[in-house]
Amino acid sequence: MSIQKHPLLIDLDGVLYVGEESIPGAAEAVQWLDKENIPYLFVTNTSSRPRSALVEKLAGFSINTEEKTIFSPPAAASQWLKAHAPGPAALFVLQPTKAEFNCLEELDPDVEFGASSVVIGDLGEQWTFPVLNRAFRLLMAEPKPIFVALGMTRYWRGADGFHLDVAPFVKALEHAARCQAVILGKPSKEFFNAGLEMLGRPSTDAAMIGDDIIGDVQGAQRAGIKGVLVRTGKFRSQDLDGDITPDAILDSIAELPVWWKKRALQ
Repeated sequence: MSIQKHPLLIDLDGVLYVGEESIPGAAEAVQWLDKENIPYLFVTNTSSRPRSALVEKLAGFSINTEEKTIFSPPAAASQWLKAHAPGPAALFVLQPTKAEFNCLEELDPDVEFGASSVVIGDLGEQWTFPVLNRAFRLLMAEPKPIFVALGMTRYWRGADGFHLDVAPFVKALEHAARCQAVILGKPSKEFFNAGLEMLGRPSTDAAMIGDDIIGDVQGAQRAGIKGVLVRTGKFRSQDLDGDITPDAILDSIAELPVWWKKRALQ
């Protein structure tokens, strides 16, 4: 039986690993994709570290890859801003992630006006009232800067439990400054399609594998991509009680080869 070569988008955190622990069978599943020459791209909303750090982290889980196989909001945003918002960018991202924005001029971190863009990523415990208020003041300045959100992930799961991600802070700033963020990350339809364009493939028969019923599954489906939910990471049984129906549900990424072969027979 020949294996179909439909493109596959794969989330990282919650699918291949949770925190600093790998998902059992994840490395073998990726190795199977490589063996079968199935085109895939790692599509992640991680904005707390650059792609180089993600490559290193994956290598620690015996998953060997390159930066070009990882599509992340910081990478997408740096290119988008270069074309659409030339000028100083106010970057609310962790220091390592700033490496992804080397092509842009960064606004001095003590300045509260004059930004061409305000970029919000996952700052984790570095979010404080002064930091959030500086972002608010920048967005209230005239002329108004472009507001960019590095994805709209609500929360993620670490070894010690759930953590807030970028979306709650973006929503607070949108409400306070009466503005709308440009979303460069999941669940943006444009973000999914841009990932498929990197693979040189249309959305027809493409699939997205993730642990987020909204960001991964619903976002992919709205982009015309099949949404596959794994029961790892942030997955909760309540996710299946709403009005979002995954195209498939896997116990983990380890089931990918078997599911893929069954799909080829349908």
